[in-house]
Amino acid sequence: MEKNRQQELTRWLKEQSVLSRRWLNISRLLGFISGLLIVGQAWLLARILNHMIMEDIPREALLLPFIVLVLVFILRAWVVWLRERVGFHAGQHIRYEIRRKVLDRLQQAGPAWIQGKPAGSWATLILELIDDMHDYYARYLPQMALAVFVPLLIVIAIFPTNWVAALILLGTAPLIPMFMAMVGMGAADANRRNFLALGRLSGHFLDRLRGMETLRVFGRGEAETENIRLASQDFRQRTMEVLRMAFLSSGVLEFFTSLSIALVAVYFGFSYLGALDFGHYGTAVTLSAGFLALILAPEFFQPLRDLGTFYHAKAQAVGAADSLKTFLETPLAHPERGDVTLNAKEPVSLEAEDLCILSPEGKILAGPLTFSLPAGHRVVLVGTSGSGKTSLLNTLAGFMAYSGSLRINGTELRSLEPDAWRRQLSWVGQNPQLPAPTLRDNVLLARPDARENELNAVLDRAWVSEFLPGLPKGLDTVIGDQAAGLSVGQAQRVAVARALLNPCQLMLLDEPAASLDAHSEQRVMHSLNEASTQQTTLMVTHQLEGIADWDHIWVMDNGRLVEQGDFATLAAAQGHFAALLANRQEEI
Repeated sequence: MEKNRQQELTRWLKEQSVLSRRWLNISRLLGFISGLLIVGQAWLLARILNHMIMEDIPREALLLPFIVLVLVFILRAWVVWLRERVGFHAGQHIRYEIRRKVLDRLQQAGPAWIQGKPAGSWATLILELIDDMHDYYARYLPQMALAVFVPLLIVIAIFPTNWVAALILLGTAPLIPMFMAMVGMGAADANRRNFLALGRLSGHFLDRLRGMETLRVFGRGEAETENIRLASQDFRQRTMEVLRMAFLSSGVLEFFTSLSIALVAVYFGFSYLGALDFGHYGTAVTLSAGFLALILAPEFFQPLRDLGTFYHAKAQAVGAADSLKTFLETPLAHPERGDVTLNAKEPVSLEAEDLCILSPEGKILAGPLTFSLPAGHRVVLVGTSGSGKTSLLNTLAGFMAYSGSLRINGTELRSLEPDAWRRQLSWVGQNPQLPAPTLRDNVLLARPDARENELNAVLDRAWVSEFLPGLPKGLDTVIGDQAAGLSVGQAQRVAVARALLNPCQLMLLDEPAASLDAHSEQRVMHSLNEASTQQTTLMVTHQLEGIADWDHIWVMDNGRLVEQGDFATLAAAQGHFAALLANRQEEI
């Protein structure tokens, strides 16, 4: 990673600390108080030892200083504990706010953009990358201030008793952050590469796990297992590279710390032997001054050592910030948001003129399209895979940007308030998503306030009641992650019931019978055919059976609407629809 990029990411990380400035300042204040207690503790201990050894004062006479020393020990331990709690709260709050920004960004991007990357990479971004920034805010940032304040406080405490010891500490202290920064540059770059590898590995593993059945059927199980093993081995090597950097920075710290403390000890040793006679103020070097300097010398470097210990947290945070900042600042061609609200009870009509559907990156996915869908009419949209059918549905739902004109009841779609517009929609896709824990909760996602009789009515219409008696707890059965407790056909019927529960003016159906067995397909399509007559309906399908009585058929090819008409007209013409119909009959 370039130095300028590292500096840019470091600035971005510090900007996020404003989200919890109060808690970070409290953490720094507690650290400063802990430094004062360290000096007081060392001074008391040095005085007690000097009284006992040099002045031969009885131990009974030193009872009060001993009690004060114990109290200082206890108070310092409590302050350190409290500082850890405050630091954790600061890191937790900042992580919460950053995660909220990422989730808001994902919501702005919309499902069409999210589907462009594996689910595992999004999980890594939202969970692991943000969690790996915790120590940076909870420990590293407060420690940066303490690494300056506490050593200066100790030098101020030592200087009045012996200026040589203070100069030794001051002279060797800059070596530690200098070498630590040199090692840390490599650690940040290693962490960034490690995060990228983790994102790829997460997405790779989850995709292969979901496709396990397909891989086994086609004999690719062993090959993909080997690929995962190789990817895991690569990630393991990158992780060890990061650990080597972390251990190297710790080794550098320990070396220079030991060297400095040894110099202070050698100076006082030769001073007591009479070989050196400088550093004091007119009198010989006292035992109290030596004890004070030697007790505080390790404490002088402890904040720097802690900073070095937490320095890998900075490198880790910089590596995570690279992916997070890039994601948050990537320009998105997301749909414009208006504030116009349509009458929720007015039937919906659609009109498009020179409509071009844009990808999140701004590329044209389909178009130009020109069409008109009168209110209350039913339209079937057919075409080959990749012709742009699902993109058109995503655009109508307000998830994709577009150019040209797309009017809803005469009002431009980009002028509508998105949430209010989506409340007028019902949607059933080809892959049913049931995120709530129980079957009841998944149906009620459409209308949480629906009455029991309304719920039972849509369960009957969607043929969900047919398999309810076979479930352990009926409607309150926990269906598990990804609807593991239901078959695909049963999950699709639940999705249909959810769509039927929501009174709508426009129903969007994206291949609702895909991947269903004949029995489930019959049940689902029967329910949807009945529901499609109650509002404007647009259905994408590859199944050409049972669509003869629909009002219009649109045929898409290569992102264009190439044919529009009713079933009889298009079937009689020797065009795209007639070819699709002939191919379907040959397959049957």
